[in-house]
Amino acid sequence: MDDSEARSAGPIEQASDLSDIAAQCAVSNLLDVAAQLAGLAEDLKALSSRPIAPRPTLAEPDDQPESRFSGII
Repeated sequence: MDDSEARSAGPIEQASDLSDIAAQCAVSNLLDVAAQLAGLAEDLKALSSRPIAPRPTLAEPDDQPESRFSGII
């Protein structure tokens, strides 16, 4: 709708056009979100196929590195 049509169109037609534009934007946004979710699903699928390596832990308290700061100033 160009300016001359917008001037001659009533407020109902303009509102209808705005509703159409809003609906198109909403559909576009939903498609973008769906594409992002599909990408995340693929990433999670790839991550789930890899085993989780255990983090090494220190078994004994004596094995822990000593702190150079004694807490007393």
